[in-house]
Amino acid sequence: MQALATKVLDGTVVLDPPGLRAQSADEVVARLSAVRGIGKWTAQMFLMFQLRRLDVWPTGDLGVRKGFGLAWEIPTPTPKQLELLGDPYRPYRSVVAWYCWRAAELYGSAAASALTR
Repeated sequence: MQALATKVLDGTVVLDPPGLRAQSADEVVARLSAVRGIGKWTAQMFLMFQLRRLDVWPTGDLGVRKGFGLAWEIPTPTPKQLELLGDPYRPYRSVVAWYCWRAAELYGSAAASALTR
């Protein structure tokens, strides 16, 4: 929190939603990742839930990876594999991620049950 506050005060990170909406996702991720303790995943969650971007694809998120595997009946993909698997869902990959989280929540512990067959 201190690192983020320092970066906001010195102008490195601007948390003004209208200003951030004008920037690309890569620009927002790079700017936020410059703060110690904030990585790509945290920046992607900020894009999805604070800025409400519809085309964020958090391939490093284990819930998204597991949920994708369950929903499409494939082994849990690696982040690199998931990057390619998400391409057909542009520009709504955030929505697909939400469904993947839900699939992991609903069916993750019931992988061998009748629910997933």
